[in-house]
Amino acid sequence: MKTEGDLLLQGKSVRLEPLEHRHADGLAAAAAADPSLYRLSPVPQGKDEARRYIDTALSWAEAGTAVPFAVVRVAEESVIGSTRFWNIERWPWPQGHPRHGRTAPDACEIGYTWFTSLAIRTAANTESKFLMLRHAFEEWEVFRVCFHADARNQRSRTAIERIGGKFEGILRGHRMAADLIPRDSARYSIIDSEWPAVKSRLLGFLDRG
Repeated sequence: MKTEGDLLLQGKSVRLEPLEHRHADGLAAAAAADPSLYRLSPVPQGKDEARRYIDTALSWAEAGTAVPFAVVRVAEESVIGSTRFWNIERWPWPQGHPRHGRTAPDACEIGYTWFTSLAIRTAANTESKFLMLRHAFEEWEVFRVCFHADARNQRSRTAIERIGGKFEGILRGHRMAADLIPRDSARYSIIDSEWPAVKSRLLGFLDRG
């Protein structure tokens, strides 16, 4: 199994590759296509913000709490957005437990996901989520994957529900790491027993294009 630092997830239409400073120009260009899309999301505007965005993501990766990716469209080898595993949890399993001493995560969140306007309503988001969920459940063998969306962001909430995320409730006055002020966040999750059905659903979406 790949280590988290060199994790690359290859799909048919997109590739999720480790986020690096070389992606700054691509991220800035992707976000510039339609900045109005990102009123409720922490998306870098301009090259300076993109560099700082990458710096923050890499500091989280160094701390072991996140695995950030650049999303690359395979056909043009162009950066179309970013996403990451974050809020990674490793539970302290006691000696004698089958999971004692393991280094892989036990739970995580998928978030900080955004795409350039031209990639919205394409297979890019669905395939990205499929690749990440498959890795989380089949390689890391996590118990749960969580998602948050601003409660006002119906487009993101619909996308999470479409792939099989189960609504858990609203976290009121909740502050994500990149938020300037607290917000109300809609919380969703997929647990390991639900993954086979979610996987089949996602593969069906991808087969239909």
